[in-house]
Amino acid sequence: MEPRPGDLSGRPRGDVAVPAALGFLADPVPVWMNQLGGLTFSGTLDGEPVFAKWQSTGVADEVARLEWALRYTPVPEVLVSGDDVLVTRALPAENAVSDRWLANPAVTVAALGSGLRALHDALPVKDCPFDWSVAGRLERAGIEPFADLPPVDRFVVCHGDPCPPNTLIADDGTWLAHLDLGRLGVADRWADIAVGVMSLEWNYGPGWGDAYLAAYGVAPDPERMAFYRELWNRTP
Repeated sequence: MEPRPGDLSGRPRGDVAVPAALGFLADPVPVWMNQLGGLTFSGTLDGEPVFAKWQSTGVADEVARLEWALRYTPVPEVLVSGDDVLVTRALPAENAVSDRWLANPAVTVAALGSGLRALHDALPVKDCPFDWSVAGRLERAGIEPFADLPPVDRFVVCHGDPCPPNTLIADDGTWLAHLDLGRLGVADRWADIAVGVMSLEWNYGPGWGDAYLAAYGVAPDPERMAFYRELWNRTP
């Protein structure tokens, strides 16, 4: 399955101007442009390595989720935030689409699957104030409910966008942390798993789904996989 147009995030190409709102960042280097046009730069703040995101649509949702999730699971610590700016402390890892990890997909895919399971197991559903349910997503997108909704397998706090760029891998090849939690919320775990498997082909080529599911610790579920992929393609 091809990524929808809005998922064509990646490393910026050509010259990238540093937004005026990030004028305080020293030694800025553009490292990512997301599906909303947001830009992320590496740099330093008061001599400390950081990552700084600028997003014209705002960062408040992500800030709130990062600050909540940090109590339970490894995510970047928020150092500075504003209407359209988010600065987080750099962590000792590379994301799963760095050249190093793209060249070693067997290790990387295992880390992605086990990392998603660790996230799901760590975040407490009963204490989560955020929603990523089917009904909520359809309502926000202005779409009529689907006729064939599979029963919930297990409610967890989902990442919301568990694609490889949003996972950090440590030097030893294990999962270290998750990034970009702007969609985090309670939903069936297959809302994450289906998208996680789907996104593997975009980055590592076909044939990695079974390894990912094995690392997560779940058997294939074609019905839920198909449903949540379709939901992903039809909602923001």
